Amino acid sequence: MIIDEILTNFEGGGQHNFYSFETFILNLLKYHIEQQGNKFVLVENIRGLGDAYAEDGFDSFKGKTLIEIRFSLDRIPSRIFIDQLVSRLTKSEKYEEFENFLIISYKPVSARFKARLIEEVSKVNERLKVVIWGPEEINKIVSKHKKHATTIASNLFSLRLETAVSKETGDWEKEREERIGLLIDFYERGQFALFLGAGVSSSAGMPDWNTLLNSLFVSYLTKEFTTNTNISDEDIKQIVIRLNEIDEPSALMAARYLRKGLSKEASEAREFTNIITDNLYKLRNTQRDLNSALIVSIANLCMPRRTGAKVRSVITYNFDDLIERGLQLKSIQHRSIYTDNEAYDPDELPIYHVHGFLPEDVKTYERLEKSTLVFSEEGYHQIYTEAYHWSNLVQLTNLRENNCLMIGLSMTDPNLRRLLDISARNLDRPKHFAFMRRMTLDMFVYSSGKDGGDGQVIKNTKGAEQFLNRHHKLNEEIMKELGVSIIWFNDFDEIPQILSRINGK
Repeated sequence: MIIDEILTNFEGGGQHNFYSFETFILNLLKYHIEQQGNKFVLVENIRGLGDAYAEDGFDSFKGKTLIEIRFSLDRIPSRIFIDQLVSRLTKSEKYEEFENFLIISYKPVSARFKARLIEEVSKVNERLKVVIWGPEEINKIVSKHKKHATTIASNLFSLRLETAVSKETGDWEKEREERIGLLIDFYERGQFALFLGAGVSSSAGMPDWNTLLNSLFVSYLTKEFTTNTNISDEDIKQIVIRLNEIDEPSALMAARYLRKGLSKEASEAREFTNIITDNLYKLRNTQRDLNSALIVSIANLCMPRRTGAKVRSVITYNFDDLIERGLQLKSIQHRSIYTDNEAYDPDELPIYHVHGFLPEDVKTYERLEKSTLVFSEEGYHQIYTEAYHWSNLVQLTNLRENNCLMIGLSMTDPNLRRLLDISARNLDRPKHFAFMRRMTLDMFVYSSGKDGGDGQVIKNTKGAEQFLNRHHKLNEEIMKELGVSIIWFNDFDEIPQILSRINGK
């Protein structure tokens, strides 16, 4: 049995195939090395070196051996790859601990490339022995452990999850610092885009999705029962609450129901849009600053420097115009784009409203009726079925050409995940970042009762803590497959602080 027979389904490369190959090699080497009585350790590789190491070496490797897995070494020019590797070596605090550095590639590597790499690394550390393995060397290990290799290949998914939760890692805050450092590097290069979700608008007091839907239910019921004096506002509220408790419709289905109720005729589509707009801004919590700390920090990221703008574009899934207002306060030139025939000047920052645009002051914008409002199932179905819909093309182009930072997104939107999956097929390392809230042990173990007291709902706190660590690690693995690294946070106030660090302020 040879490696080509085992991994025939992974020829396409990409995130999924790379992680499958990585999982296969790491588990095969673990078995191979431990059979020799040596210690094999998995490590977390964020921006440093290696995916694992053999504490006492193995085979002909004498001494501590660092191991790094690559699907292919020819995805980028050899000169760039070598320069990047040398840079990582010089910045690494631990590389001097190792006697050997083994790089394993699924694709064949030329003798010329090997020679150049070894020569450049020797200039940094002449003591470090660099070895590159390709398919031929991998086949030799597979041949020695045919039965075990077959078992590994048949259980790649479960083994990948097991590998993820067993890696030797430091605390999550230290790992976050390394990711932020990498994010700053990408931002400074200028190939950068922002993807903004509901969390950004919520920071300025805008209603969440459920609050907006409930308000629209009230508007719908009020409209239906205006001639019935037996239905009071309080009655309507009770009906809405009870309906949500019993029926529990999905958000998209509920929105479709509302659209049909509030806009029964095609000619009433504008009325439906007006009702959403009225409710959207009417429900804003005015106790919160309209120009929130988060919106200010996002606007600061978009501020052009003498060397040019670092943020190429902003993609927002929000209907509101809060980002535009924040940019206007900073005198940042921008253009809101919400249809397929909008254009912007080179000096303007494009703000793409890919789910539709409902500004509070409609008089300042033209052709708003042409905007595709992705509010209900119909809107999502239109986006899904039209592969070349302008909003899909905008998102996909930015995901492919830029490093993207996702703020205020739950990362559960099916269309966004589909586009991430498409864009990740040419990657073997994540290039995008997403802020996600980390569930604390207290949030998980304790629950507030109706009387306001806290009750411990999980008694085994150590077990709960272990579960949460694995839960977060598995979430990281899932997002990695989509080309996204998670930047965890506990409190929403941490996000503006991190954005200020990215901007150097």
